[in-house]
Amino acid sequence: MSTAPKTPDTPTDDRLPVTLPALADKRERGEPIVMVTAYDFPSAQVAEVAGVDMVLVGDSGAMTVLGYDSTVPVSVDEMIVLARAVRRGLKTPFLVADLPFGSYEASDAQAIATAQRFVKEAGVDAIKLERGGVAVQRARAIVDAGIPVQGHVGLTPQTATALGGYRAQGRTAQRALDVTRDALDLQDAGCFSIVFEAIPAAVADAIMERMEVPVIGIGAGASTDGQVLVFHDLLGIYDGHSPRFAKRFASVKEEMVAGVRAYAEEVRAGTFPAAEHTYSIDPDELERYRATLVPPAGIAWGPGEEM
Repeated sequence: MSTAPKTPDTPTDDRLPVTLPALADKRERGEPIVMVTAYDFPSAQVAEVAGVDMVLVGDSGAMTVLGYDSTVPVSVDEMIVLARAVRRGLKTPFLVADLPFGSYEASDAQAIATAQRFVKEAGVDAIKLERGGVAVQRARAIVDAGIPVQGHVGLTPQTATALGGYRAQGRTAQRALDVTRDALDLQDAGCFSIVFEAIPAAVADAIMERMEVPVIGIGAGASTDGQVLVFHDLLGIYDGHSPRFAKRFASVKEEMVAGVRAYAEEVRAGTFPAAEHTYSIDPDELERYRATLVPPAGIAWGPGEEM
């Protein structure tokens, strides 16, 4: 069974690859940055043609693609497979990959080695890591090693249990200060960008006054420099928990189920495949082919007779 690769319609404009200076310029001009997750070649092609600015190979793929019940179990090897597939589907967007849980916390050396694998083996442009605290030092070490880092504060799914579950963060004065401190520490560590996830819009507004790098929001209001959503959430593919901030822009899974159901019905009814879905052979070639075969017991093939 084979399927010929097909490239979707390309954008009408020949966009240049998005770079770190280009992202900084967008922030300076007040031009919103569009980011989306992708986990394979087809989703990367969709992101490319749709003209987004950034693509994240998120560890959310552990749940949306690999079927885990959280982001924690996914391994570096699994994430690299996803990132390599996405890289092959992208030409223009800036590509970021999550470092999975347990792959960077132990030491600066571990963090650098893991980040280098994503750059060398998957061709990503940058990596992303979650929360403040020890992650700030790891971010600094990776940046010093020459690899761009995107930070992530607020709701950090890798440590959601310690935060009380998948819930908004920064909803008390102390927690808002904690999120602010994490964001500023990551900025000081050299992160080129930071994701704000699931924090009150008013808190994000206050932090934004102190930010000097592009901030990408996901459930953090409209004052951030850009927005990111999970591919499977925005397209209505994933059936799992859907957070409040995940607006559905399409119902792709419903269409997928309808298509597969229609296919199954036609196969069972004998209406697929039809003549237009089959290949022909020259009658003379068919006769020569039959002449080389021994007919099944009790059957004699006549001239022009169908097998």
